[in-house]
Amino acid sequence: MAEELEFSPHTPAEVFLAENRKERAKHQLYELESSVQEIFSLKGVKIGGGARMKVCAELVDATRMNAKEIERTIDHFLRSGADILDIGVHIGATPEEVRRTVETARSFAPDVPLSIDTLDAELIRAGVENGVDLVLSLNSENLATVGAEVGAHDLAVVVIPDSGAPKKNESLVANLKMAAERGIKRLIADPVLNPLGYGIAESLYHYYRFRLQDPRTPLFFGVGNVVELMDADSVGINATLAGIASELNADILFTPEYSDKAQGSVRELRVASEMMMLARARQSAPKDLGFDLLILKEKRRKPVMAIQDDGLINAKKNETWELDPKGCFRIALCELEGTGTRTRKIYALHSPTGKRIIGENAQEIIDTILRLNLVSLLEHVSYLSRELTKAELALQLNRSYEQDEPIF
Repeated sequence: MAEELEFSPHTPAEVFLAENRKERAKHQLYELESSVQEIFSLKGVKIGGGARMKVCAELVDATRMNAKEIERTIDHFLRSGADILDIGVHIGATPEEVRRTVETARSFAPDVPLSIDTLDAELIRAGVENGVDLVLSLNSENLATVGAEVGAHDLAVVVIPDSGAPKKNESLVANLKMAAERGIKRLIADPVLNPLGYGIAESLYHYYRFRLQDPRTPLFFGVGNVVELMDADSVGINATLAGIASELNADILFTPEYSDKAQGSVRELRVASEMMMLARARQSAPKDLGFDLLILKEKRRKPVMAIQDDGLINAKKNETWELDPKGCFRIALCELEGTGTRTRKIYALHSPTGKRIIGENAQEIIDTILRLNLVSLLEHVSYLSRELTKAELALQLNRSYEQDEPIF
């Protein structure tokens, strides 16, 4: 491939080749998705038939949110790559709260499929009457009450087995049949993925059995059930579960991205879904695809410099420090209010002048501080550079930051 490319005189060859591989991967993804004959679609989003697994992101307890919170969450999810937005309904919600929430979400995302997640028939009805595209969690009980109404609106539904049913797959198949009898044509099956420690292996067996019996009906895969109940970095869990889902020919990956440790799950699942689609098309493992989910690990380590130990000066930190006559800085991560987004930046507040500086990396912050002549001591510059670099790392890794505290 390298022989066919015209290299840039300004970009290192390794970086140039990586960018080229990424562009080729994006183009192949576009071609693959364009050629798919889907089972059905939701506002143009292809479901099933070999389409890329779609990411459904839940706004947990959306019916408790105000308009600004809904806007900010939707903006974050869409920037992260969500294909479907799920309206989470809190326990005790009213039909009016569902109506308000659906209308608000629709105003911010008019072209994105919306789903509603509740077992309550009255709340399902409120969502249906106010324009949701997909209804989650239909079983024999709520199908008996609102199934015909859902069918009359030609909505897609996710069907689950009845709670406590001794034979999960038989219950799921019976409920799918019940939904079809009520005029629901766009069906998605959810055998329900259990968390680790609560029968994940058995639940995966149910998925496997269902897919053997029914190779066509789209499958719903609740990744968040596992990620939210495991104290481990989400990126590897999401990637692995997306790979398992791909082997099961699942079609929708669901996550609430609710807890702090699960932040970033929507983006991770979007990238993972693209990796699995490419890997399947290339008949390969999900590696060397042009993009990846390596965050802290390296695919290829750079060599460590070998040096002689003679004449070395052992570093030693100063035991004392002097307050800068020009003042001090409070460093933090911030989000700008009133913007409708959740974009974080580095924030530096100078005292006593009150000058406030925001930026996206350590260099532009420290350069601005120097340009404004807000420091007079080299050791203060050294300290600020260390703290700003920590803040930048926290920003890149989506971690929290507290001045003078380690980020790991």
